[in-house]
Amino acid sequence: MQDNYKKYAELLLKRCLCLGEKIRPLLITAPVRAIDFIEVLTHTAYEIGVTDIYFDWTDEVLKHEQLMVLSDEDLIKSPFWHKAIYDEYASKEAAFLMLYSDDIDLMSDVNPNKITLVSNHSRASRPLFKKLQKTDIVPWCIALAPVEGYANRVFSNAEKPLKAAWDAIFKSCLIYENNPIEAWNKKVEKNKQRVNLLNEKRFKYLHFTNSLGTDLKVELPDKHLWEGAGKENGEGLSLIVNMPTEEVFTSPLRTGINGMVYSSKPLVHNGALIENFSFRVENGKITEVNAEKGQEVLRQMIMADDCACYFGEVALVDDDSPISNTNIIFYETLYDENASCHLAIGDGFPRCIENGVNMSKEELLENGINQSLVHTDFMIGTPDLSIVGTTFDEETIAVFENGNFVL
Repeated sequence: MQDNYKKYAELLLKRCLCLGEKIRPLLITAPVRAIDFIEVLTHTAYEIGVTDIYFDWTDEVLKHEQLMVLSDEDLIKSPFWHKAIYDEYASKEAAFLMLYSDDIDLMSDVNPNKITLVSNHSRASRPLFKKLQKTDIVPWCIALAPVEGYANRVFSNAEKPLKAAWDAIFKSCLIYENNPIEAWNKKVEKNKQRVNLLNEKRFKYLHFTNSLGTDLKVELPDKHLWEGAGKENGEGLSLIVNMPTEEVFTSPLRTGINGMVYSSKPLVHNGALIENFSFRVENGKITEVNAEKGQEVLRQMIMADDCACYFGEVALVDDDSPISNTNIIFYETLYDENASCHLAIGDGFPRCIENGVNMSKEELLENGINQSLVHTDFMIGTPDLSIVGTTFDEETIAVFENGNFVL
């Protein structure tokens, strides 16, 4: 296990954050109960040459206790959600590694208003970091470091659930390859080919349909750009911001989505489980919400601010992808979104429109890129998903058939 921890740590630090190319401070968000891996990760960072490391420890059980007991005023003072330290490290041009492991459905008895409060405050308390993160000026990466509470829920049939969780992560992140970093370099190059092809086609619309009932027309801005893993940031560093990743993505036209869309996988939002939900969308805005479980959490999410009821991302992922083929629902968006085509409620990406990184929030909105405190991905891909694209030249092209990329 120690050898695989080491390879995973090197992948995250050297390839995803490019710390081997430029030494800088490092902020690590980590579940305290994953300490065995964090010790290996820390030692690896010191070996690379990092000397300034800040640990932003998290614990889902203690978060639950605070949400149940503390007042709103006291909650937003808690370091679990008050993240001003991120701005301090962003000002030092640090790298950010955010490791997660949610305890599924732990927050089901928490008032949804409190979940919305702390989620919004967490983003609002670190404006510099969020600005630099959105434009990839600071190196950042999100990854999974499972703890027992998570593993016992997702891998409950395994003899050793935590070991099974780590095994699934190692497989998905290519840790069992002889050289995981080189394996990811090859994967990034294939991803770039798909990005280039989509950018060449210049689609005006994508029409999503499947047997769940999804019938959604997604309009894209005139000067939209597709992105994927490994795109260089302003320093020329080829970052991988999600580990693992299978997606290519862009931001839709804020007011250009119409139809019905149904979720294909559960969503865990700040520890609250949301299942079997759907949205009716009119001119980009969510006008109707239905969910078998977690409807109030979902409703609060899209009411978080004036723009949270619009969409910021559309992403394409093959149903025949490595993570999808595990047939595991990870109940962790990082993994489940890379097993399925998905959309995101809320914030759009400046990098997904020409010259967007130099635009103000007002200019991004004028150019059709949504701006919100919220950015929440949810999965819509199925084995029978069809996506038909219409270009700005009015050419109709099949993009996905039977859940997979055919362009």
